[in-house]
Amino acid sequence: MELSGAQIVVQSLKDEGVEHVFGYPGGSVLHIYDAIFQQEDVRHVLVRHEQGATHAADGYARATGKPGVVLVTSGPGATNAVTGIATAYMDSIPMVVITGQVPSPLIGSDAFQEVDTIGITRPCVKHNFLVKRVEDLAETMKKAFHIANTGRPGPVVVDIPKDVTDPNIKVPYEYPSKVKMRSYSPVEKGHLGQIKKAVELMMGAKRPVIYSGGGVVIGDASAELTELVQKTGFPITNTLMGLGAYPGTDKQNIGMLGMHGTYEANMAMHETDVLVAIGARFDDRVTGKIAEFCPHAQIIHIDVDPASISKNVRIDIPIVGQVKSVLNDMLRILTEREMQADADALDAWWKQIESWRAVKCLEYPKSDEVIKPQFAVDTLHKVTDGGLYLTSDVGQHQMFAAQYYAFDKPRRWINSGGLGTMGFGLPAAMGVQMAHPDATVACITGEASILMCIQELATCKQYNLPLKIILLNNGYMGMVRQWQEMFYEGRYSHSYVDALPDFVELAESFGHVGMRIDKPGDLAAGFEEAFSRKDELVFIDVVVDPSENVYPMIEAGKGHHKMHLSPQQASERELA
Repeated sequence: MELSGAQIVVQSLKDEGVEHVFGYPGGSVLHIYDAIFQQEDVRHVLVRHEQGATHAADGYARATGKPGVVLVTSGPGATNAVTGIATAYMDSIPMVVITGQVPSPLIGSDAFQEVDTIGITRPCVKHNFLVKRVEDLAETMKKAFHIANTGRPGPVVVDIPKDVTDPNIKVPYEYPSKVKMRSYSPVEKGHLGQIKKAVELMMGAKRPVIYSGGGVVIGDASAELTELVQKTGFPITNTLMGLGAYPGTDKQNIGMLGMHGTYEANMAMHETDVLVAIGARFDDRVTGKIAEFCPHAQIIHIDVDPASISKNVRIDIPIVGQVKSVLNDMLRILTEREMQADADALDAWWKQIESWRAVKCLEYPKSDEVIKPQFAVDTLHKVTDGGLYLTSDVGQHQMFAAQYYAFDKPRRWINSGGLGTMGFGLPAAMGVQMAHPDATVACITGEASILMCIQELATCKQYNLPLKIILLNNGYMGMVRQWQEMFYEGRYSHSYVDALPDFVELAESFGHVGMRIDKPGDLAAGFEEAFSRKDELVFIDVVVDPSENVYPMIEAGKGHHKMHLSPQQASERELA
């Protein structure tokens, strides 16, 4: 059959099994929007800002494992999308972003709504394409989806000049069943010799730790990870991006590690003799001071991206391959050889970990007068039985959610871990709800973050998305205030959020339900009422203690063993 460029774009999406596209129209993509109008298989979701489109597609991808798809126009449409593209890039999220471009003859002439989309996005995409001929469009779309969703996933931009989508120019259409790219061949299977070495090293360890990152979630390897942890009896710690890959309520899970990780996880990392890093990238929020990171350990690193190996930390046994495949090989070797860990050494190691656990680093002072943010998340977990899809913005509320909402399943915790993008939570929740229309989806946010993409409440109303938004309202940019308190002698420079709207009335003005809770005794009942409204978006303004800080905390540039505990815990340890 013969199709125009615009029809090829839409038909390519159909052939890739795409069900939702998040976008915002403009002159350069009107031919594509016209083609979308004339079919019903691909549903377009009209956002209120292009950043919202990218975050929604990102949330969709994180919740499903399928590439999120974005369609925006040239110029400001493309530049508005850059923050969301960079967010996906930092967290290795598959996304295909289709951007309009001015007609080919006008490229480089400073035409209306022209920017160099390829140049602007090059640092924050896995790859990008400028399509110059309609004959190349189908193959380019195939390459875009292939690159986005294989190897280490990431966003791919396809920039299409308006004349390439001209409805009057038609060419034969045949969508490739597969694509060969000489310069791109991601590794699937890990090197068997390296895997055997790794198994021998880890099973001979006296103080082993499994360190699991977002790559396990992205690689759909949670079942294999769980089997490995339970088969070996080793303790496991998760990164912020890896929460849910292994059940958070299981006794072998020693909690999140890193800057706001648990005392037991960080101390175990400092004392381990063999570290098994799986789908993790050793970023600065995890390692702290590199020179003091895991000083006694030999390190095994399993990752699909060879560029991640020894990038930040020296690795003793690198294994490049898909995490799922490598873990299956490890499990097979363990079974075939009937290998067992040193039971006495492992028992002694667990006793040491339990002594660190006894510090109870996540305990917080209770109050009958003011809502503690930790208590709010604790209550949310109890009311929802830990069953939410929970998105987050960035700040103290994000860390409290990571610490106190124990995730037992993968792809339930959706947050911007790498770029740390305020405004991510609400549109990401929209994408999750689109992906799972019958699921309960909530967004936990702060009063500073929510205002960055608040306009997407209109999108939620248009598409009847029954999200539950939990705003932990402390009147500050909480994490900024915390750093200013701890490291800037309490000089709170522009971290107080003044002139806030009435969030209840604001939610109602968009046609949603608004609630305010300011007493601890009302919290559980308020949450229960909100979640009982199955078909309505409920915006819950939870007024919390503005003085609470996130503990434990590792100061930037310090080692894992140099943690700030809460003042209460620090004084209790001194008395002991």
